[in-house]
Amino acid sequence: MLVNMNDILLPAKEGGYGVGFFNAVNVEMARAVIETAEELGAPVMVGTAEILLPAMELEHVAEYLIPMAQKASVPVCVHYDHGLTFERCMEALKLGFTSIMYDCSTEDYETNVSKVKEMVRICHGMGVTVEGELGHVGDNEGSGKLENPSDFYTDPDMALDFVKRTGVDSLAVAVGNAHGDYKFPPKLDFERIGTISEKTSLPLVLHGGSGLSDDDFRVAVKRGICKVNIFTDIDKAGKAGVEAGIAAGEKTMMGLIPYEIAAMKKVVAEKIRLFGSENRA
Repeated sequence: MLVNMNDILLPAKEGGYGVGFFNAVNVEMARAVIETAEELGAPVMVGTAEILLPAMELEHVAEYLIPMAQKASVPVCVHYDHGLTFERCMEALKLGFTSIMYDCSTEDYETNVSKVKEMVRICHGMGVTVEGELGHVGDNEGSGKLENPSDFYTDPDMALDFVKRTGVDSLAVAVGNAHGDYKFPPKLDFERIGTISEKTSLPLVLHGGSGLSDDDFRVAVKRGICKVNIFTDIDKAGKAGVEAGIAAGEKTMMGLIPYEIAAMKKVVAEKIRLFGSENRA
């Protein structure tokens, strides 16, 4: 069933478990995520991000994701992640996404507050939930790499002010996490996660989940993380699945699809069980 983020994350916060958000830039990824969630009786979030739109345009993502979510036997939130522009967020809203992340974290604080507050006003009027980001989660590679990541960690007191003034439904935090493949083992600030969770009472979001250790996830969820973003892990699994199909002698794209989906489903299942959302639907 198609639901919004609160329908999934508020029970997760109350129950002390996490829920995976998986980017799905093609139908095979979407099938891997939703079919696995159904098999494990788990609520799940699925969608895309603005930076991923070159792989599959927003309109086309909506064409396959929203009907699949509507038909699913478990709660599925279709989420537009890291919306960087107001126009693209409005497009996702009009296409039927049930949750929007408006990422203004690189703006100055007051601009971030003002823009996100306006997004909340619009989205809440349509029953759509909003995720904001405070601090800034950089990349392990490319232009988003931060020289001193700790300078951009989320401040707990500022987080409380941000939540009160914007009315966001969830908050993405910067606590030592980063997007993409980790070059070195990350060191998450678990104490900071716990403090922010206590002060804001909101479901917190951990971006850059691929590559973290199982213990990192367990402790982060225990401290207040309710939504964990995963893309790199399933993206790489899909590629490995295709390679396995080729090695097995498959000669067509159709023949490779089952290998691709099976490899991604394995990763999705591992994450669902690790986050504790199995049988929570």
